Amino acid sequence: MRAAVLETPNAPLVVTDVELDDPHPGEVLVRVCHCGVCHSDLSMVDGSFPPPGPTVLGHEAAGVVEAVGDGVTMVAVGDHVVLTPCPPCGRCYWCVRGEWSACENSRSLMTFSHGDGGTRLRRGDEVIYRGLGVAAFAEHVVTDQTGAVPVPEDLPLDVLCVLGCAVQTGVGAVLHTAKVPPGATVLVLGLGGVGLSVVQGAVLAAASRIVVSDPVAERRELARRFGATDLLDPATDDVVAACFDLTGGIGVDVAFEAAGRSALLGPAIDATRFGGTTVLVGVPPVSDALTYASAAIFGATEKKLLGCLLGGANSRRDIPMLVDLWRHGRLDLESMITARRPLDQINEALDDLAAGVGVRTVIDL
Repeated sequence: MRAAVLETPNAPLVVTDVELDDPHPGEVLVRVCHCGVCHSDLSMVDGSFPPPGPTVLGHEAAGVVEAVGDGVTMVAVGDHVVLTPCPPCGRCYWCVRGEWSACENSRSLMTFSHGDGGTRLRRGDEVIYRGLGVAAFAEHVVTDQTGAVPVPEDLPLDVLCVLGCAVQTGVGAVLHTAKVPPGATVLVLGLGGVGLSVVQGAVLAAASRIVVSDPVAERRELARRFGATDLLDPATDDVVAACFDLTGGIGVDVAFEAAGRSALLGPAIDATRFGGTTVLVGVPPVSDALTYASAAIFGATEKKLLGCLLGGANSRRDIPMLVDLWRHGRLDLESMITARRPLDQINEALDDLAAGVGVRTVIDL
């Protein structure tokens, strides 16, 4: 099959032929129809989060099931599915405690392989790694049956693919990780696909004030359309001071760092009220340290810092829920998709992402 391979960081992806094994027991083969281009993919390309070797990236995808391995009961050949990077097993220590994104299966994000250590991808005798739990910049993927979530066949997969990462992560960060209560005030730092999904999640949670900050004016205006109440330009506005002004000197209840920049964690924490919460949603470079000016002040103000992987989502529960919200006009997925390109233009799509052009490019396979 054709796939876009990252041979080494800081180099263009190469569209080439690779081999894909048949699905093992409990796995399914999916023909990829569409895949969004996410900042986490860019982090692999630019070396912020380097993979162990030649890797197929892409993890925000949708397609059609073409074959199933032994013991598969959750999907059938012909099903239309949205793929997810963290397929919950439902049985491990974390799943039985409702900590779905911490499932044993999520380790594949770090190992670039399936749970048994295989990648199912190769080029002759050379191992090709499975980037970010899906490897969907390719014509086909093999994934665990719980990683392919069925959706109605009459719905457009080119739109639903963004549910696979950006929308699951952003909406989930609000509803599951932070558990934002009605009437809360929130700050969103960074308005890419995930940040804009946080905004939409805050609207669903009935937040009373949704403050957003991003240097790109077009993204700020899109956030306004999605429900943001206050728009800040970090190049000209003092974001922390503005948050206190907008909340009567209290600070926001919850701040979301959605840009993947560890330098924003300090301002995010500072903008929250005493007892407030900061959620690290973005993925900073793996070499970045997590620091704060004063541990004593952090402790004395009872502030909280939460990590967030895929919005704490149980994909088999949340993707159907998000589909229903979209169908009833309570989520806007179409406006997040600002470009479409064929697989041969994957590098141009990554260049746009790095330059802050648009929000989501969908690769059509």
